[in-house]
Amino acid sequence: MYNTLILSDLHLGAETSHAREATRVLKENRFHRLILLGDIFADLNFARLTKDHWKFLGYIRKLSNPKRNLEVVWVEGNHDHGLSNIMSHLVGVRVFQHYAWQYAGLRHIAIHGHQFDGFQVNNVRLSRVGTSLYLKLQKLDFSSKPIVRLIDRLNTRWLRMSSKVSAGALQYASQHRASRIFCGHTHQAIHLEQDGVDYYNSGGWVDSRLTYLTVDEQGVRIHEFNEHEYNERVDDRNSGQERSEADSASAGFTAEPGLLEDVEYESVGG
Repeated sequence: MYNTLILSDLHLGAETSHAREATRVLKENRFHRLILLGDIFADLNFARLTKDHWKFLGYIRKLSNPKRNLEVVWVEGNHDHGLSNIMSHLVGVRVFQHYAWQYAGLRHIAIHGHQFDGFQVNNVRLSRVGTSLYLKLQKLDFSSKPIVRLIDRLNTRWLRMSSKVSAGALQYASQHRASRIFCGHTHQAIHLEQDGVDYYNSGGWVDSRLTYLTVDEQGVRIHEFNEHEYNERVDDRNSGQERSEADSASAGFTAEPGLLEDVEYESVGG
């Protein structure tokens, strides 16, 4: 069982969002804490949400039920901006800009990462126009979405500037005396180390490489979703057991004693 599972940049509402696969990851893994590290939505237009997108949100709501003794944290991304009040009612979780916790004697920080992206910070309106155009192109693109995937890769490389995000995050971690810092935003899952501080990026769920992070006693690991591997897990189950029962049991965890101790919150909603 993992102490923490982290995923980001699902971009619900975008046709390239792999919400079904992300839901499977949550159902097939056991963890004490879930961190949704920003940009879970593509924008604030809920009319774009598909059945799979709503199923993901429904499962988050189940996980946030206090009876499960599971902590669910939503860290605000640039696409999630303004959703703090909506999320608290829709899926039963609070939204934060900065989340910090202690584990294994180390200070950890989760922050989306757009704060370290100079283009995003200085061109909020232009970024929103780009998002609107990007979502419209998805409806005109081919089934494999080659155009929007290319745009997303170019946007990551030239606008988000992954190296600047990692550099800014490492500096931020040092200033806040953290040993590990976790970001999303760039859609590139990587690990960097500098002066004793580890930077991890959780990647994204809109391209061919679908990734998430886990934290446990062995350290931090970058996982890549593999459809074949997850299908094998399902096939190995008792064929007489209902899938719905397995899904329910997989999230019925008992939290570690003192799990919520030594946690610092910086709330978006005040």
